[in-house]
Amino acid sequence: MLHLRLIVPAGRTDEVTELLERTVGTAHLVVLPGVARDPVGDVVMCDVAREAGDELIGELRRLGVDTYGSIAVEDMDLTLSASADRAEKAAPGEGADAVLWEELTEATHEDSTFSVTYVSFLAVATMLAACGVMLDNAILIVGAMAVGPEFGPLAGISTALVQRAPRLVGRSLVALVGGFAVAMVVTAGFAWLLDALGLFDEAMIEADRPNTAFVWQPDWMSFVVAFLAGIAGTLSLTSAKSGALIGVAISVTTVPAAANAAVAFSYSDYAQMSGSAKQLTANLGGIVLAGTLTLLLQKALWRTAQRRRRDRQEPSVATDA
Repeated sequence: MLHLRLIVPAGRTDEVTELLERTVGTAHLVVLPGVARDPVGDVVMCDVAREAGDELIGELRRLGVDTYGSIAVEDMDLTLSASADRAEKAAPGEGADAVLWEELTEATHEDSTFSVTYVSFLAVATMLAACGVMLDNAILIVGAMAVGPEFGPLAGISTALVQRAPRLVGRSLVALVGGFAVAMVVTAGFAWLLDALGLFDEAMIEADRPNTAFVWQPDWMSFVVAFLAGIAGTLSLTSAKSGALIGVAISVTTVPAAANAAVAFSYSDYAQMSGSAKQLTANLGGIVLAGTLTLLLQKALWRTAQRRRRDRQEPSVATDA
């Protein structure tokens, strides 16, 4: 279940409560007249089944509640109520399959910000991966994958393409491209520093490195893995199964490929740098393509389910009339 808290001007409360009452899947409607101070108005609260949440939020926005008041939504981990059980049964579909587009857009918007924290995490992950490729240490590579925050802007691009939000596409691209550019420059400097300290040397990057050579040797399997990871990552975001993102993070060699490209550049090994850049591009492209197609399919399936529900309801309304 989702919990909605609305601030509504007193003159608009009746139409909002009427909407909530006729929406299938709602329960526990509460109206607190005149308690809101900023903005001034009534506080209206209710619970709604997740599968009915996106359509209800859309209707509330069409009424302008987000403009003249506010809409706050939070997930409820536990609701013990017969009314809530009836609301969930009445709502169409399954809550695990429902996509809250407003929530997804907001989440990807926040994760796609080119901030000091985002760049710091990406730079640290890339330097950690540089140590992994130079030492041929797969554990360090996995650790670097888990630290990297690049899935946020990748999901942001997919969401923006599906929602036709060009500003979010631009914001996500700035975070993605700018973040990797800064991280790779920092990692190249890091490699030069460790070389000067005698911790890195050219023989290390020219060695066979059987455990980590895959990061600069792209093939079709690299794209397939990235594509599957993109599907899993997108599903984890839309179904609020965020724990699956860790598995996604450690399955795609975006950060290690960027690290190897930066280190190869520092030693003028342009063949490895080119291979790493191709690996990075293939993985990023596979994730964005998979995420976009997954969201489009979810959107189409949910619209089909809603259309079938309305078709079933219309005959019953006609019979009642």
